[in-house]
Amino acid sequence: MTTLPALQVVKLPDPRPAPISGDEAFRRPTPSPYVQDSLALDFTRDSSFDAQWTPRRDLPEPAPVVRQLVQAYVEIMAGLRPAAQVARWSAPEVYDILCRRSVVAARRPKATQRRPVVRRVRVQEPADGVVEACAVIVEHDRVRALAMRMTGVDRRWVVTQLQVG
Repeated sequence: MTTLPALQVVKLPDPRPAPISGDEAFRRPTPSPYVQDSLALDFTRDSSFDAQWTPRRDLPEPAPVVRQLVQAYVEIMAGLRPAAQVARWSAPEVYDILCRRSVVAARRPKATQRRPVVRRVRVQEPADGVVEACAVIVEHDRVRALAMRMTGVDRRWVVTQLQVG
């Protein structure tokens, strides 16, 4: 029978960092030119990643887009559709308004709600790549007006202003 070597006890190294002096604790670290786990891109010089204005000739016909967006917006404000569905076609300020109105509408009782109907839409183009539109909406036997301004951004229409009366 062979004898096994005797077991040897090895002390594990202390995983805690070494203590530092008081002077080192309050000294500012030297800034590193590198940032861990990030790509070294400077977005301050190049604006090609920003939203790009688009001229009218590169945009789709505005009338059908206005009609669909108006219908979607009034359904969102009535609490019948999630606001995230129009985030791509809404400026952040408009999207915030829609989200707030959607939350308020969600508190209303659902049994009496009927889908709002867009009766008439008027569209005009005051400048290249800009559309102003107004719509007549019937909601709960009440006639309301909606006005919006759309701007051509990244080859699509984006609603930059919205007013509901």
